[in-house]
Amino acid sequence: MFDKFNVKLQTIMSKSANSNSKGLVKLIPLLILIYVSLTASGQTTKPTKANSSALSAIESKIRDKTISIESKLIGWRRDIHQNPELGDQEERTSKLVAEHLRTLGIEVQTGVGGTGVIGILKGGKPGKLVALRADMDALAVKEPAGLPFASKATAQINGKTEYLMHACGHDAHTAMLMAAAEVLASVKSELSGSVMFIFQPAEEGSSVVEPGSGKSWGAKRMLEDGIFKKNKPDAVFALHVHPGKSGQIDYKSGPATASSDVLNITISGQQGHGGMPWNTVDPVVASAYVIAGLQSVVSRRADLTKSPAVVSVGMIHGGSSQNVIPDTVKMVGTIRSYDPAARKQLHTDIKQAAEHIAEGTYAKAQVDILPMYDVTDNNDALAQQMLPVLKRAAEAGVIPGSLQGASEDFSYFAKEVPGLYIFLGVTPDGEDPAKAAPNHNPKFFVDEKALVVGTRAMAAMAVNFLMSGSPN
Repeated sequence: MFDKFNVKLQTIMSKSANSNSKGLVKLIPLLILIYVSLTASGQTTKPTKANSSALSAIESKIRDKTISIESKLIGWRRDIHQNPELGDQEERTSKLVAEHLRTLGIEVQTGVGGTGVIGILKGGKPGKLVALRADMDALAVKEPAGLPFASKATAQINGKTEYLMHACGHDAHTAMLMAAAEVLASVKSELSGSVMFIFQPAEEGSSVVEPGSGKSWGAKRMLEDGIFKKNKPDAVFALHVHPGKSGQIDYKSGPATASSDVLNITISGQQGHGGMPWNTVDPVVASAYVIAGLQSVVSRRADLTKSPAVVSVGMIHGGSSQNVIPDTVKMVGTIRSYDPAARKQLHTDIKQAAEHIAEGTYAKAQVDILPMYDVTDNNDALAQQMLPVLKRAAEAGVIPGSLQGASEDFSYFAKEVPGLYIFLGVTPDGEDPAKAAPNHNPKFFVDEKALVVGTRAMAAMAVNFLMSGSPN
């Protein structure tokens, strides 16, 4: 429709230039305004027949190439899984990624946002720039024995030796993006445009930077290092593995993952003997009431018809002896929601509830809330454009996704440019995904047969975006 309108507009402008018709000249600004309004309506540019044919041919090559490198893909994943590294310590992983990209002739930049790696693959023809992102960091989780490539890695955290594991699947994400880079490099002469590969550190948060500094999140620091200033992509894609039918893709437009904020509460009382609590102000008891009371904020203050909300306390520290009532208790948790207004109201209500509940026990509460991630909001037009691509890529089909309670710093990228964040099922055949161990669990398991699907989906989305146009 827009192409026909453009031709008509050019015809009118040509006639106007060759005539003295004041009426036609006056119409030109109006016609231009209509054209701009139409193109800004969120519709996508449809591919021409020639482009459709080229896309089909490239997608066929992507499928074949992905299958041919499956053993390499699995090898990378196992290598990374066996050698997990915490956020901002991904030195080995970054080196592996950078060396691989260089062998493909991809322009590489290292040390971005800490230990991040950026690769730029330039196609054979000029065009748009599309970004594909994977996170590289692991978690402080002890992996049970069993797998021949199980992690035995450890790290020092707060003076303690902790075991490490890729319990969230970032090993799979990194390996799939390495494979997607190889697949796309094999068809670069046919690409109209370029592909940016973002290998991001510290999605789970930095292991060397205090969360309170606001510098803990890898995506934010990569943006602060200017990755989108020199080369700003027209769209960015990412995927995450999760319990689901192996090879099945969950997809949705609009909000995909929750916003997340760090909740710090310090309860101050008066220290004393555990046998004479009447001479003290007990912050432990006050903390118990506050933790319970925070759930009333969700159930009685938050409008759940507008946005779900979750408040969880994950850590609590207080006291050093069994018979001493401590002076203070500190707790740390998270606040999650899917709507900016609801998020703001939660902050206000949580602060008031904690302060008033503590006051009712003669203690005092200091509440500090550190904003972390915004909602990951999938671009509607981009999601619609990629749905048929995902259907062709996913062997186990594509299903409508639901809101995820987890949060993602991919949201920083998606605030800068149109983004799409999808989920890939990795529960082995014969197992019920509803009963499978979730992400961040030591028994979380990735069915490696699904990795070719994720690789194919990422590569195909990039190619389709470059060859078909972009949402406005």
